[in-house]
Formats: sequence, structure tokens, C-alpha cells
Amino acid sequence: MRTLIRSAAALTAAGGLALTPTAAAAAPTPSPGAATVTKAGTSFLTATTINPGQPVRVGASTGDHLYWSFPAEAGEVHEVTATVSFGKARTGPSTWTVDVFDGLRRRQACTAGAQTPTAAATATGVTLGCTLRRVRPWAEPWSGDPLPGTYYLRLSVTDLPEADLGLPVEVDLLVGADTAGGGSGDDGELAAPLVANTRAGTVLTAEPAPEPVAGDESAFSGWLPEPGSRWVWTGAGGVLAAVAGVVGFALTRRPRRR
Repeated sequence: MRTLIRSAAALTAAGGLALTPTAAAAAPTPSPGAATVTKAGTSFLTATTINPGQPVRVGASTGDHLYWSFPAEAGEVHEVTATVSFGKARTGPSTWTVDVFDGLRRRQACTAGAQTPTAAATATGVTLGCTLRRVRPWAEPWSGDPLPGTYYLRLSVTDLPEADLGLPVEVDLLVGADTAGGGSGDDGELAAPLVANTRAGTVLTAEPAPEPVAGDESAFSGWLPEPGSRWVWTGAGGVLAAVAGVVGFALTRRPRRR
């Protein structure tokens, strides 16, 4: 066995044989004719909508939180790749992260890719990646499995010297969707895509008018307690206790002698 391993290592070093556990997954490629998106949102509510296969190139500043959203269908496996290019020299290393959330703002785990890489101070850029789990057609509410709906993507820097805040960067991002392998094989279907309720309520400009009081109620009956309330039972209990005390005293007192 040792001889076989050494022979394989020698062939690999010589370039005659490459041993890999599994074939490396191909990076997502832009869709033909897809327009490049040149903007990003700053929160979940202002996230810029993109489609899988649509390239993104946007200029930003170090420290900004960039948000995008994309649709996800059942049976798809999404792969996110992002490259942050530094325009100016920096004073120290910086750590970047890419996070993905589903329609209910639940953070989804990455199965592969450099999700939080650290770039050295002398680096000219950093590459991030995240491969999500296959979207399921349905799941239990407590499971946290990815379900169809709108997904949100956030790119930000988590650790860097304070002097490097605000330096210009250029971000190239692409989301790929792979349907190879079919669905998850689970029975059932999600009734509707998961989308958070972002519709705000109406703003009241004036104080609401009080509801009119019913006219059939008299002023005398307004302060009386309701039948069956604790005040009625308390009063009845007090009366019965007084009567029982008087009767008991009459039965137990000694007759007067003349």
C-alpha cells in the first residue's frame, strides 16, 4: 500500500497523473446577453434585484454593506462568486464575508467556497465564494432548510484597520443556478414562495374618534357590577358571613340569669 501511494505521488509530481477525490465544480458563467448590474442596495428593503447568471460590477467604499436579491426555485443549487479589487494600498489585512439569507431572513449555510477570506495588506484583491444547499420544495418550519422564494445576498468587510475605512473598492459578483441532479425527491410542494411582509401599516394623521356609547344604558346601571363578576361574589360572601356570625352567636351565648 505504501509503495502504491509513493508511486501515485511520484506520478502526480511529474505531471502524469492528477489524483482528486471529486472533480472540481466549474465556476458560474454569465448568461449570454445578460445586462451587467451596476448598483447595489444598502439594506434588505433596498436590495438590488438580480437574476442567476446576471453579472454585477459596482464601485463601493470599504465598510459598505452591499445587498442584492435573487429568485430561487425548487431543485436549484446556487453558487455565489465575488471578487473585491482594491484600488489603493492598505495599511493592514482585512477580512471579508458573503452571507446569504432566505425570504424569512434566515441565514443559509454554505457547503463550499471561501465565505470569509482574509486579504493581506499587500494583496490587490480577494475572492469570495459560497455554494448553497439545494432548494427544497417543502420542509418543516423548524428545520431551516432552503425553500423557494427570494434570497438576499450581503457582501461586507468584518475586520480591517480603522485607517482603511472608506477606501475605494470594485466588486464583481455572479450568482449561478445549477439544476443538475433534479429535485430533492421529497413529497409535497410549498404553497407560496417565502417572502417577508414588508408592507407598512397606514399612518394616522389625526386622533381617532372614540366609539359612541350605547344609548339604551342608563346612568344608574353604568356603575353596577356585571352579573357573575368577582364584586358580586365578594358581596354575597360578606353577607353570608355576617348572617352566619349572628346565628352562631345566638346559638352559643349563655342565657342571662335574673
